[in-house]
Amino acid sequence: MPGLHSAAAHDPGRQPARRTPVRTCIGCRTRSEADGLLRVVVVHGALTPDPRRRLPGRGAWLHPALECLHRAERRSAFPRALRVPGKLDVAAVREHLIVANGIRETPGSVTDESKVDPS
Repeated sequence: MPGLHSAAAHDPGRQPARRTPVRTCIGCRTRSEADGLLRVVVVHGALTPDPRRRLPGRGAWLHPALECLHRAERRSAFPRALRVPGKLDVAAVREHLIVANGIRETPGSVTDESKVDPS
């Protein structure tokens, strides 16, 4: 029965399109392609960045921005997403983001949620 399937679907030389996985940033809760997010895992009780996505265990995804890290910390999202009890030290992830983005962190450099002018 002609017309049921498109010709492109039956073309033996055509390569199927590869889709990149979509993940949710635990900081800002927006969905993005996994290529643009940083995977983090827990190794020996410490939060560890996994830029190569090779470390074993449950992972959580985060935009490589200090704002998203701050939001995830404030919401206590890491222990929930990684299913571990208690607080996790985010120093290694913060250091990774600072080095990767070339940022000099100073006190107060992470923006707060409030946009109210203090003056």
